[in-house]
Amino acid sequence: MVSRPAALALSLLLSITPLHAEEQPPATDTPAADDSPSEPSPTEELRAPLAERSEVEASALEQQLEQQEQQQLQAGEERFLALWLPANVAEPSGAVIILPGDDESADWPQSVGPLRRKLPDGGWHSLSVTLPDPNSDAPPLRSAEPQEVAPPADESDPSKAAADTPDENAPDTPVDEASTETATPPIDDSETAARKQQSIEEQQQAHAERVLARIDAAIEFAEQQQAKTVVLLGHGSGAYWAARYLAERKPAKIQNLLLVAAQLPAGYAPALDELIPQLQLATGDFYYKDLPADRQAALKRSQASKRQKHPAYVQIAMKALPGNREAEQEQLYRRIRGWLTLKLQAQ
Repeated sequence: MVSRPAALALSLLLSITPLHAEEQPPATDTPAADDSPSEPSPTEELRAPLAERSEVEASALEQQLEQQEQQQLQAGEERFLALWLPANVAEPSGAVIILPGDDESADWPQSVGPLRRKLPDGGWHSLSVTLPDPNSDAPPLRSAEPQEVAPPADESDPSKAAADTPDENAPDTPVDEASTETATPPIDDSETAARKQQSIEEQQQAHAERVLARIDAAIEFAEQQQAKTVVLLGHGSGAYWAARYLAERKPAKIQNLLLVAAQLPAGYAPALDELIPQLQLATGDFYYKDLPADRQAALKRSQASKRQKHPAYVQIAMKALPGNREAEQEQLYRRIRGWLTLKLQAQ
């Protein structure tokens, strides 16, 4: 027979057990969701390079201009847009290849576009070329390999958290200066500067090769149109590339060079007053005398040409007409057409 105290204890135990069982969460067969971030795919890691400004503007011109004006030329592995207009005469005098300056399109409203449209009325084919950007803004390709990420610290483990927390009462540990110097070697400023300069030079050389290849393709196209005479005309920094092409490639069929508001691209050499006089080609140097910097640069080119005894270097000073752009462009066209006429008569 069970004693009274034992019976009370047994009844109390039986009343507590169901309540404790209700506190346990029900078991489920569904696994817990994995909150860890998924690894990025290689496609997400690769970022396509942005299109160059010149490519964007060329695409816009393709939408605006008539299809018959557009020529897709090939320079190495690149295709680029050139704008072609045939001469409006039965017997053309030749072709003028127009090279726009940096940040200018093949139909730039200052000089480039007006000249390419007006020259055909003067008996000349015109071919305006799209040049590549001097410094592409395209970001470098990111690596396709996902980088390892360190796992987060386990905050639930108090022993690890305590180990990572510095003890304010602990004595200061001396720092081994020798090991610190070994871990962070001093940077050689001269070596860093040399590497940076080498990178800049390689980038400039790559850009120059792209530009000269496009000029090659433009000249080849002009010759396919049976142009008797081919003239290079550079506007702004395009004048430098026209002169550099003639200095490096020395094409026998091109003996005429036109410069309009010539400028030296930033970071390139030699200077225009060193490059142009040594060409010894029929050269028309058109500049605006209203701008002091342009006037001073033109003076240096003229003095250098005299020292080199250039046989056919001519400078033509023009007056800027900012209040009447149409008259300013007509002035430029008439001066250039007059120069071309005189040179053809002399040949």
